[in-house]
Amino acid sequence: MFDPFELYPRHLLPNRQSFAGDPFGYSALAWSRWALVQSLAGFDVDLERPPTSGDLKSPVLWLSQARALSEAATAVLRHEPSYEAHPRALLGVCDSQYCAVGLMLVGYSLEVCLKAMLILHYGTQAYADSEGKYKHHQLEKLASLIPDLSERDKAILRLLTRFVTWAGRYPDPGSSRVTQAEEIFAISEEHEIAARDVLSLAARVMQHATTEIDRSGPAAPAS
Repeated sequence: MFDPFELYPRHLLPNRQSFAGDPFGYSALAWSRWALVQSLAGFDVDLERPPTSGDLKSPVLWLSQARALSEAATAVLRHEPSYEAHPRALLGVCDSQYCAVGLMLVGYSLEVCLKAMLILHYGTQAYADSEGKYKHHQLEKLASLIPDLSERDKAILRLLTRFVTWAGRYPDPGSSRVTQAEEIFAISEEHEIAARDVLSLAARVMQHATTEIDRSGPAAPAS
């Protein structure tokens, strides 16, 4: 059977042995690998020079990063750790925090996907010119391109923003936003949000990327 991977050099394929030997270097190779893919596809890409800011705004890189974050979120939320050697009285505490990390990854995956869609929608240069507008984690604002968001959808995006900005990383939101801890419970209970609602919205947001890809036309080289 034909294997499309045979067309590509081996170092374009996943290699966890390389990660084990050089975790930071391996994990920072996304741009170099994408540049090589473009070169093999016939685009004129200088493989010797470092990427520019414009290169790194390639929607392909952003959508791929969103996929990586989504896969990481799935791996976390589907796995139930044993918490070996953790004090029994604190098992529930740690599991709540573990699930918060999973929601943080869901939020990050949506943030990156939404910014990829904004790049596709407005174009790399226009996005770069207005980049300051998008340097935040406010998912509800970033989701302006997503049609027909319900009030529950917007509430989920607001809650995921909380987990991206602090609740998935720290137990303390900081004195300037301490009320947000109680707001998480209030918003969740008001809209009766279940896990399936969060995952369903995440899927709809990511599916909208196909609409933006179709609207923007064939992919151009990053440089």
